[in-house]
Amino acid sequence: MNDTMFRLDGKIALVTGSATGLGAATAICLAGSGADVAVSDRPGENIDDTAASVGKHKHRVYKIPIDVCSLDQIREGVAAVESEFGYIDILVNNAGINLPEPGLEVTEENWDRQFAVNVKGGFFMAQVVAKSMVSRNWGRIIFMASQAGLVGIPGQPVYCSSKGAVVQLVRTLCVEWAKYGITVNAVAPTFVETALTRKRFQDAEYRKFVFEKIPAGKLAAPEDVAAAVAYLASEEAGMVNGSVLSVDGGWTAW
Repeated sequence: MNDTMFRLDGKIALVTGSATGLGAATAICLAGSGADVAVSDRPGENIDDTAASVGKHKHRVYKIPIDVCSLDQIREGVAAVESEFGYIDILVNNAGINLPEPGLEVTEENWDRQFAVNVKGGFFMAQVVAKSMVSRNWGRIIFMASQAGLVGIPGQPVYCSSKGAVVQLVRTLCVEWAKYGITVNAVAPTFVETALTRKRFQDAEYRKFVFEKIPAGKLAAPEDVAAAVAYLASEEAGMVNGSVLSVDGGWTAW
């Protein structure tokens, strides 16, 4: 393989929800591929550790708090990143929440919160960033969807619905924005091993349910998902548009 393939040298990336977990791994991976990275999360979240890890790759790093539920914060945050770096080439819409609740018990607040972050926030982040991408005729927008947007998972009707909406959002925006040199794709991970999921997997029955669904017989690592994002951000993925790249060990294949 050519050593220059899948490189992001000279590119500017903004990763939302990157204080921990998938967002942090993605920000670090993009920096490792050559990008300068803006690290972002809700105000009050500690993004210093992620920024420090990004900085180890000797590329520029910028810290910016953005609550994606606030259109004002989105506009101000994107403007700040563009002021710092000049422009944004790559947006990774990673910010998201999962509040499991059985269908018979779902509250209006639960529904509204998950859709506000997972769908509305991601859409308006994409809209604001895309406006400057249009003028440069190049851009990569990558949403963090989920296998839950492709299959049903008991106890998570709202989360599954919101991630299904993300999948349709990706398909629609890709059709609208392809003529501007912008690709819009999604990564759909299976359950990923993080501090949060480790606690959930203390329930033996739940752990059995999950592992029996993954033909690979293991959870994804954050780095597995980050690598898929880096590919979609690359020049080599220029003809990949409106796609949902599953990183699920085979869960959605059966």
